[in-house]
Amino acid sequence: MFLSTYENKIDKKGRVSVPASFRSYLSNLGYNGVVCYPSFNNQSLEAWPQDRVEKISNSIDSLNPFEEKRDFFATSILSESINLQFDSEGRISLTPKLLKHAKIKNSILFVGQGKTFQIWEPSIFEKFKITARKKANLYRASLKWESQLNKS
Repeated sequence: MFLSTYENKIDKKGRVSVPASFRSYLSNLGYNGVVCYPSFNNQSLEAWPQDRVEKISNSIDSLNPFEEKRDFFATSILSESINLQFDSEGRISLTPKLLKHAKIKNSILFVGQGKTFQIWEPSIFEKFKITARKKANLYRASLKWESQLNKS
């Protein structure tokens, strides 16, 4: 499982060392790399094990082949995904397109999300984290209220 947050420097060639615990998890799944694509929701990169991407691909394939939302998902996720293999030092090479999407220049933040992780520019993530915490508290409060209603 991908947990915690790690910050690493990116070199001039766009290479960055993936946290050892993340590499270990991927290795235990039988992978020597990770699949990345630009996030829909944030100025970040989504990073997934290959099997997770295959599940998404299967979900997209299950949609009507003549339905436009199938093309939208396939284009937005699969055509933008890049398989990044670890080098001998445990680094991946992020493409200029991925770096531009996430506005990454010098440092990268690896953010665990359970079965996936995200890659952020640190200052952008800090702003997002503040908003996320506020919204999580609001959702938590509404869930408590809903559970009280269900008990009545």
